[in-house]
Amino acid sequence: MSDSPTIVSLIASATEIVCALGLRRNLIGVSHECDYPEDVKGLPTLSRPKLDPKQSGHEIDRRVRELVRDGLSVYAVDVETLQRLAPDLIVTQDHCEVCAVSLRDLEAATCSVTLRDTAICSLHPNSLEQVCLDFQRVADAAGVSTRGDELVRAFRRRLDALRQQTGAIGPKPRVACLEWLQPPMLAAGWVAELVEIAGGQPIVVDDQRSFSTVTWEQVVELDPDVVVVMPCGYPIEHSLVDLRDSTLQTNLRRLCGTSNGRIYIVDGNAYFNRPGPRLADSAEILAALIHQDRFSELRSHHAQAFTAWA
Repeated sequence: MSDSPTIVSLIASATEIVCALGLRRNLIGVSHECDYPEDVKGLPTLSRPKLDPKQSGHEIDRRVRELVRDGLSVYAVDVETLQRLAPDLIVTQDHCEVCAVSLRDLEAATCSVTLRDTAICSLHPNSLEQVCLDFQRVADAAGVSTRGDELVRAFRRRLDALRQQTGAIGPKPRVACLEWLQPPMLAAGWVAELVEIAGGQPIVVDDQRSFSTVTWEQVVELDPDVVVVMPCGYPIEHSLVDLRDSTLQTNLRRLCGTSNGRIYIVDGNAYFNRPGPRLADSAEILAALIHQDRFSELRSHHAQAFTAWA
């Protein structure tokens, strides 16, 4: 690989990692979901979803389950553009075939083309420690290992600083993070870790590392003090559109009795469900929501990343 490798990122979190490593100029192609930093939006797009992302959460869930059941991919890769770009490095993931272009998608798409000199770096984060390993994995693959060390240290410093601030706060509110609404899914994995760092007690149903599909009755029975709505891939505006559904509104109102009305909608697309450097921001957002009488500075700084549900 050259000293200045050309890079294609097929997952939004990897695009943020690449840029945080100081490799923005090396980036020559991205996925349809890559939108941060702002200037990556002008790069060639090498993927597209096989469903309409503007559909309701219920319709998206139904269509995704159909595709997965039939052994089909949720995304299509633009093989012709990929071959024309001929990058030195492609970064993808094998964590979730639903969330983004996966390693299997890439392998299937490129089986008929030749990319002899292209290396593939696949990410698989289930925890904050593995997120840090992915930072280093991308840095090593791109030949900037020292920058990877620096990024990991900076990320951990931010989380440790917040952990120190929340450590002495008690009691710890019980927090339910809803990664999907139709049907309801409770987030676990690194989201649960972020809740703990933010000074909360994460509500999880079992030991699954990603999420648990539950019923609204179960969520009510779990009796959360705080509910954070963070649908995977959804900005706040999309969540608000889904929440016009009368059934969803009824179910959330049931939670108001257990959470004292403390229900927030956050930008799950930009932050919580994107395992990149901005997970540190996600922890700060949670601290501001969980401890509403503290962290006024964080609430102000991250004001665009959340809204209260009424």
